[in-house]
Amino acid sequence: MNFSTAAALAAALLIAGAAECAAPVSRSTPTIVEFENPLASPQPLQGYLRQPDSAGPSPAVVLLHGCNGNWQRLDQRWGKRIASWGYVTLTVDSFGPRGIENTCSSGAPADLAFDAYRALNFLVRQPFVDPAWIAALGFSQGGWLTLLSVEHGIIEQTTANKFRAAAAFYPPCRAFTGDMTVPMLIMVGELDDWTPAKECRTMVEGRDDWGISRQKGQGIPIRLIVYPGAYHDFDAPNFKTPRQFLGHHLEFNQAATDQSIVALRQFLSATIGGKERDK
Repeated sequence: MNFSTAAALAAALLIAGAAECAAPVSRSTPTIVEFENPLASPQPLQGYLRQPDSAGPSPAVVLLHGCNGNWQRLDQRWGKRIASWGYVTLTVDSFGPRGIENTCSSGAPADLAFDAYRALNFLVRQPFVDPAWIAALGFSQGGWLTLLSVEHGIIEQTTANKFRAAAAFYPPCRAFTGDMTVPMLIMVGELDDWTPAKECRTMVEGRDDWGISRQKGQGIPIRLIVYPGAYHDFDAPNFKTPRQFLGHHLEFNQAATDQSIVALRQFLSATIGGKERDK
């Protein structure tokens, strides 16, 4: 996907943000960090940084929130859990520095496309991070940013530092060919009417809705998990009572959540390590 296509997609993107979800307690304590010197960037990104209990440089995960923002709650929901698995986690706040409350009905600014790499470039400079083992993880709109970050194209080519793996919860897969540069895991609900599973299946098969197909064998294979009976935000327990938001159905699904936790942990272990790599 070229940058002009990314910008056009960003302007039209309407995706629900992930909401608050309980996570296991970790002894790691989040620290608010700024990625760049404020003098070097008019909008220096910030985020919650967590370090695992394990000694020595650790693999890391960059977390990207949805269109509702709520980066602090994403840290509580997934950052804490993933840190307990032995990873450094950095949950990005893409909206605060830009003065944005949400982009669910307005579309995401095109420059968000570079936020994952701004976080990556920060992490590789930290002595407690193993720079060769860093993954991106996005939710809904953040999942779109994750796909954009690791698909062959101008975004992925802009930096010398590269992600080793990527995962996305219910991302919008439309307009992506699936020509990924790293191992990819995608998890989506079968009944998701905002980021449909059908579009992700199409992408994994090497096609997109614009009639473009990647060549056979091109790109690194994508693992797609579709959870039966699950909707958008299936991992958000505050949607135990289903809700309609901007015409889309949001509903928590305990079985899908439990399975996604297992799938994500296994994927991270297989691609970038964590506690399992030390055993």
